[in-house]
Amino acid sequence: MSVMTRIALVFLTALASGHAQTWSQWGGNARHTGSTRTAGQFPLRLLGAIPFDPFAPLAQADAGGNLLAHYPSPLLDGRDVFMMVKGGQYVPCNPPGVMPCGSAAWNQQIWTLSAYRWIDGVLTWRWNVVSDWKPVPDAGNLNRWEPVFHAALSDRFVYVPASNGEVLQIAREDGTPVRRIKPFERSSENRFVAGPITYDPASLNIYYNVLELNPGDPWGFGGSDIPGSWLVAASSDGEARTASYAFLIPRAPVDCHTTFNNSQLPWPPSPDALPPIVPCLSQRAGLNVAPAVGPDGTIYSVSRPHQRAASRYGYLVALNSDLSLKWAASLRDRLKDGCGVGIPIGGAGGCRTGTAANGVDPATNLPPAGAVIDVSTSSPIVAPDGSVLYGAYSRYNYAKGHLFHFDSNGDFLNSFDFGWDTTPAVWEHDGTYSIILKENNYAGIGSYCDDGRTCPPHANGPYYITQLDANLKVEWRYKSINEQQCERSDDGSVFCEPAPPGGFEWCLNAPAVDVLGNVYANSEDGNVYLIAQGGKELSRTFLRLALGAAYTPVAIGYDGAIYTQNFGVLFIMGN
Repeated sequence: MSVMTRIALVFLTALASGHAQTWSQWGGNARHTGSTRTAGQFPLRLLGAIPFDPFAPLAQADAGGNLLAHYPSPLLDGRDVFMMVKGGQYVPCNPPGVMPCGSAAWNQQIWTLSAYRWIDGVLTWRWNVVSDWKPVPDAGNLNRWEPVFHAALSDRFVYVPASNGEVLQIAREDGTPVRRIKPFERSSENRFVAGPITYDPASLNIYYNVLELNPGDPWGFGGSDIPGSWLVAASSDGEARTASYAFLIPRAPVDCHTTFNNSQLPWPPSPDALPPIVPCLSQRAGLNVAPAVGPDGTIYSVSRPHQRAASRYGYLVALNSDLSLKWAASLRDRLKDGCGVGIPIGGAGGCRTGTAANGVDPATNLPPAGAVIDVSTSSPIVAPDGSVLYGAYSRYNYAKGHLFHFDSNGDFLNSFDFGWDTTPAVWEHDGTYSIILKENNYAGIGSYCDDGRTCPPHANGPYYITQLDANLKVEWRYKSINEQQCERSDDGSVFCEPAPPGGFEWCLNAPAVDVLGNVYANSEDGNVYLIAQGGKELSRTFLRLALGAAYTPVAIGYDGAIYTQNFGVLFIMGN
């Protein structure tokens, strides 16, 4: 039986059994597994497009050719499509002019949710809802990654982020406002919806994170703590409850180690050296984290101290349905792949000669920790066996991060040495499951390259889409091998030139997998890929632009159409 015949049969079976799938939120569902029971199409032909960020060229120019934006997934249900569209104005910094500009002027943009419907094969606009949501302010032009604006979809409503930590509840059929969900008694323009909204169809509740900042010292550079951070639960009738992160982690440390100073390189400065200690400040939600909900109603989120230099003191948090703490698992002291265990001792880019080969993080001389950083979109995933996955950052392994794996009781199981800015997809099959994620290998990003010294002796790449088994062992890898850097002009013609040394990384923070185990992924090379089980490429289709593409998710529609993004445009692709 051909692949196309299998796809057709699975698709018809899904429709006949009532299993046409929605893609209602980040990661597709409340567990964020990035999977569907529908068979995906081959993304060979453009079926439709939605330009959603007219400011992408300006933002790219300001960032020196990069596009430092986190974009949402489209929300899909049957023939309905909902997508964020930006308006207002972008104040460019390049060329120099008005101040504030760029990321310091995010609040001059306007975020809108637009509703579309497929009518007679044409993607047709239906209505808009303009939100008063604004992203958290840029951390002194240090965190220039634009935070994500991400709604969620139920069978009757669309839930849209708003200002003051509030949410707009909108009738999805005609865009009529139903209510404004207000979890807090007092208003504050310094309170922000700080990540995607999650909708749980079992409880009919939404869950999301809120962060309130101190206007005089929002990111604690002057030592100020935050007024508060909360996980919010709200029902479809607008009743809201909150849980404060400051009280969710009973054994969170008060004092936190930072890292050694660059003047002390190579690290660690001596075999027994320890870095300075600073106040951790309060635990709060990590930015861009979408809470996940397990089949038993357990809610999972991720916290970190507000102290910028203490991101290595984060937690994976599990809450009961009443928002009481079930458990909190530290991301510290789980890893053992530092100095002498994966990181060389002596030589360019390695730990200082004389350091014990005991697997410490060279930046702290302590056991390595997964960091919860605010430029990531990693969110927890609930696997079919009830275990939980989270991709944390770690710099000492050349900025690859680690994928952490905990069981349903919060006990650490294992890790995989890539986890940066990724919410993997989960494919259920044959009584088990597999985990699909990007696996980029970066050169020159280790802790010791910051001061211009010679970096570790390896080139950029290789860059993989990797599938792991339920124990995080590699099942297969698909290597990016594109050697062409291309751009599509307005008339449809494509110009290409040789790719930069090392090739292209996977600009992908959430892949998608269909019922057959086919993997859909977008790359920095501007292509959307279809990869079959075993790591076999079935197709690749060029969209618009190589390089400058933001880290974006992929979604699969009820009919198997593929929704992928490139340079501020949502492309719908199919057979």
